[in-house]
Amino acid sequence: MATMATLARGPGARFRWWPWASAGGVRGAARGSAAGQPEYNLLVIGGGSGGLACAKEAAQLGRKVAVVDYVEPSPRGTQWGLGGTCVNVGCIPKKLMHHAALLGHVIKDAHHYGWETAQPIRHDWKKMAEAVQNHVKSLNWGHRVQLQERKVKYFNIKATFVDKHTVRGVTKDGKETVLSAEHIVIATGGRPKYPNHIEGALEYGITSDDIFWLKESPGKTLVVGASYVALECAGFLTGIGLDTTVMVRSIPLRGFDQQMSSLVTEHMESHGTRFLRGCIPSRIQRLPDGQLQVTWEDCASGKKDTDTFNTVLWAIGRIPQTRGLNLEKAGVNTNPENQKILVDSWEATSVPHIYAIGDVAEGRPELTPTAIMAGKLLAQRLFGQSSELMDYDNVPTTVFTPLEYGCVGLSEEEAVARYGQERIEVYHAYYKPLEFTVADRDASQCYIKMVCLREPPQLVLGLHFLGPNAGEVTQGFALGIKCRASYAQVMRTVGIHPTCSEEIVKLRISKRSGLDPTVTGC
Repeated sequence: MATMATLARGPGARFRWWPWASAGGVRGAARGSAAGQPEYNLLVIGGGSGGLACAKEAAQLGRKVAVVDYVEPSPRGTQWGLGGTCVNVGCIPKKLMHHAALLGHVIKDAHHYGWETAQPIRHDWKKMAEAVQNHVKSLNWGHRVQLQERKVKYFNIKATFVDKHTVRGVTKDGKETVLSAEHIVIATGGRPKYPNHIEGALEYGITSDDIFWLKESPGKTLVVGASYVALECAGFLTGIGLDTTVMVRSIPLRGFDQQMSSLVTEHMESHGTRFLRGCIPSRIQRLPDGQLQVTWEDCASGKKDTDTFNTVLWAIGRIPQTRGLNLEKAGVNTNPENQKILVDSWEATSVPHIYAIGDVAEGRPELTPTAIMAGKLLAQRLFGQSSELMDYDNVPTTVFTPLEYGCVGLSEEEAVARYGQERIEVYHAYYKPLEFTVADRDASQCYIKMVCLREPPQLVLGLHFLGPNAGEVTQGFALGIKCRASYAQVMRTVGIHPTCSEEIVKLRISKRSGLDPTVTGC
């Protein structure tokens, strides 16, 4: 029977096709069942944070849902289970290894507080890695259980489109599976980029896909890149006592506030991470003793130099996992420059019933929580009679470098570009966490700034916090900024004493004033 559809007009005056529902269920144009109906109401391609959130939400709304997921081993052969980048090779293992490094600093501080600890302090990579990997595997299992409990069908296959409603995949044992669905969500995420033009890069280098699954210590490490992934990895490697160098071609933390970025790298340098600025690698060779000899060039002088490392970690960006999907078979359009999928505010692609969420979608923050919320909201719009769209403004995030950097809203540069220098007021402070005092830790880079409109009541446009527990601090203030808090309202907020976060509600000195912003007293 031919599919019947109606043209509905939703919020934003966007026309969308919706299939008619009948007593026999939802009809679609998919192939794959004897009656001409799709097998599933929703098929999610990709078992990462966003895809799983969307699938579970749709299942809770009573729909028949399937998830297909397949992890292509890294060039080094590393592979992992269900859960995507965040669980397996991103947020979770990164935060745990970051915490391991912070514990090393705490142990060093302990004797100032009366604790007697054995010296020297030694770190066991193998023990840490095994513990982290076991936790990740427990999360893999947990995701499988959750899908089963919600009656979401899971297929461990690499999916490719056959047409607009149908995908085909092959299991590990060679069995072909064909699935059809009324709605399809692409949530395949991204993978680290290799500089294939550099000799030895693929043969001898690793990426964030591998570092958390190494069974032996990476030893002396060169991290190439200046993204948050690069700086986070370099930070915890230095923190656990490894000789670590970061090679930066241009600027660190591109897209973040550059004053804060400079303070992040200053802190890392002062605590042992070496930076090679304005340099690009040209060749990697394996020496007879197994070490890697890296040759690089200084971009300004053209001078070449070399050094040896045990590990070279590429952190130069990520590429969306779209090339193997046969998107052209479904008519899904991508950005020809980066291969990300073009979507609208509804997360819809050029094909109305095919959607894309998370890192694979053009113009979306590459952050786990945004993908999760976008996935849930999408399922609610499709099956829960909701019209709420994902709001990508004022999304908070934190860079888990040794001194953490949390931010929400506009950077100072973005605020000036949007409103002009004369319409912006920036309140700031250098402060010393109480925890740093007894151990006499250096707090030179502990800094806060709040970017506001100058005209009363001075709407807060952005908040930037550099210091301990930045994620916890930023998460709380993000709500206020999301609710359009003003500087006046923040100043009327009573602080919790003694905390680092209370310094935000005490920001009285503006950059424009030229006064010393260093906090004195308790």
